[in-house]
Amino acid sequence: MKRDHFSDVKRITTPDMSPSVSPRFFSTKEVSRHNSKDSCWVLLGTRVYDVTGFLRMHPGGESLILRRSGTDISQQMDGPPHRHSENARRWLEQYYIGELDRDDESDDTQAPRQRRKGKDVTEEDDGTGISKCSKVDLETDLVDWRKPLAWQVGHLGEKYDAWVHQPVDRPIRLFESEFLEARTKTSWYMVPLVWMPLVFYLSHYCWTLLSQERTRLHLTSNYSVLVSKYSFPVIFMLGMFLWSFIEYCIHRFVFHMRPPAHNYYLITLHFLLHGQHHKSPFDGSRLVFPPGLASVVVGTFYLTLRALFCEGLAVSLFVGGLCGYVVYDMIHYYLHYGSPQKDSYLYGLKAYHVKHHFEHQRAGFGITTTFWDHPFNTVIPSEEAF
Repeated sequence: MKRDHFSDVKRITTPDMSPSVSPRFFSTKEVSRHNSKDSCWVLLGTRVYDVTGFLRMHPGGESLILRRSGTDISQQMDGPPHRHSENARRWLEQYYIGELDRDDESDDTQAPRQRRKGKDVTEEDDGTGISKCSKVDLETDLVDWRKPLAWQVGHLGEKYDAWVHQPVDRPIRLFESEFLEARTKTSWYMVPLVWMPLVFYLSHYCWTLLSQERTRLHLTSNYSVLVSKYSFPVIFMLGMFLWSFIEYCIHRFVFHMRPPAHNYYLITLHFLLHGQHHKSPFDGSRLVFPPGLASVVVGTFYLTLRALFCEGLAVSLFVGGLCGYVVYDMIHYYLHYGSPQKDSYLYGLKAYHVKHHFEHQRAGFGITTTFWDHPFNTVIPSEEAF
């Protein structure tokens, strides 16, 4: 019989979540006191969760959770108006810290009690009384998180698609090599720092080139029109619009390709390109493209335009598209880590994008705009934010 590759892979949980340790118990008063941005707890029935670290990530904004801090959110989880997905519920379990003790109304907050075999005991901790956990689903956590993931995921086979779309709140290490690992991480500010000087330079170059009034768009072999310098802003915006279409196509057809279950290399490639982002959607070091990788797409975009149009028109479209790419990466980062005002455009985009991650992975491919989701019938059903 063929041996299951995962028979030797250990499934990891933190010590305080192991089956041999009883849950910690907190009084109602203790839970109700954690009602601020610095410490925010919620209840789901009798289960206690510390969601402080999730406040800024919540698509509905911090205030929705803060208003319900210290209380039972079961009704909000079940809806209406929004019934949270299984992934959202699984995500919440990562912040589980203990159980509500309805029989204990004492004010002792120095060391929450544990109950083992009917006896109350006190457990030493880090001084806060809380031990954070990074629990994941034991049935689907098929990798060894203590080792780099790049060479593990290809062995998941038919289990990969379901596994990669069950997000976790933990950093991912891809490679053992520090050099390779560092190349996969990029701070958000590197994107405008690298590309915006080129945008400014090429904008000036295009304006100067078009000012010479020698750039013509040939519509037929016998007819052409002059491309004036005053048309540069229109061409620039057209380039940004063109990028939004490219953004949609890359996200849908490349990043969300379904690698064959038997192909180790395509699964690995998918995970490196985009799967790791879906597995750990709030890993801040991998929310924007490394300039080296982005230069491949940028260079291909430029060469394609240059082959189709004359220099002045091609470069004008290209610089608009390049600016569109910078806007895309900045918006994508903000949708994961920003807190937009309710009813704003970015607020709607944030809720839309988080639904893509947690519930509708085969829809909602637009990042900067939902425009292209409409003609291609990939719009996520409208619903109020979490």
